[in-house]
Amino acid sequence: MEKPLISFILTYYNLPVKMLCECIDSIMALSLRPVEREIIVVDDGSETSPMNDLLTYGGNIIYVRQENKGLSEARNTGIQMARGEYLQFVDGDDLLVQAAYEHCIDLVRFSHPEMVVFNFTHSGGEDKTYQDQEIQSGTDYMRNHNIRGTACGYLFQRAILGNLRFTPGILHEDEEFTPQLLLRAEGVCVTDAEAYLYRQRPGSIITDSHVRQKLRRLNDARGIISRLNIMADRSPAGDRTALQRRIAQLTMDYLYNVIRQTRSRHYLDRKIEELRREGLFPLPDRNYTTKYVWFRRLTNSQAGRTILLRIIPHLSNP
Repeated sequence: MEKPLISFILTYYNLPVKMLCECIDSIMALSLRPVEREIIVVDDGSETSPMNDLLTYGGNIIYVRQENKGLSEARNTGIQMARGEYLQFVDGDDLLVQAAYEHCIDLVRFSHPEMVVFNFTHSGGEDKTYQDQEIQSGTDYMRNHNIRGTACGYLFQRAILGNLRFTPGILHEDEEFTPQLLLRAEGVCVTDAEAYLYRQRPGSIITDSHVRQKLRRLNDARGIISRLNIMADRSPAGDRTALQRRIAQLTMDYLYNVIRQTRSRHYLDRKIEELRREGLFPLPDRNYTTKYVWFRRLTNSQAGRTILLRIIPHLSNP
């Protein structure tokens, strides 16, 4: 049996079935022959199975339903089932943008990179001439750029995964998975094609504003930073430098969200002291971005933290 070129791993949990079908349709509209694509829908224990609505797709999709275990386990199930040379994660309520994603497929067909990095859009993208960077290693890319955390922003060869999987039971698991994936890629092609249409819904993991969810997100983010920091200490020099940039960015984002979600000076100071004990604070003195430089300076003083508590918008007013 011919191996598919791309396995699309769609995760589904309590979404409007119409959105899932639109997601599948956006994949089937691509210029891939049926033998070149594999669409795997992993239903992570939804209250109502979408199976009846998916019958019209026949053999064009593989549907698997499992006990609710979370996004990490759903994606891991998809990885285990996938036969394609390349993998693409897609959230069931999002879409692939046809013209832009076709460009990513062309890069795979003609340049054979281990990974393609593309852009997101909220509006559907537009036809244009795409700009592609020279192929580089994932380590070099991470050393010189702030990366996008979400795993849906990468089309990558299954072979580079090795034993890498998503950590079960945590939120924002992509932030731990994606930098490790990039470090495994020797050939990365970066394009400005806006190939993925992100549709944010009220009630999604990202928009859920429940207090316990806020604290869980913060705690999970904190754990990811610690684990990546341990990994960096054990890595070769080049990988360590790349990871240190990502860790610094995640630490800045973590402190920003501590302020935005808790509005507590006491909580902020306590978390900064925890980071300090692990050698994660002060933030490294690097000119990563203008925002990073200013945030680093302000967090280093009590007066600066007071300013941040005043100017960073509350979560309810994004």
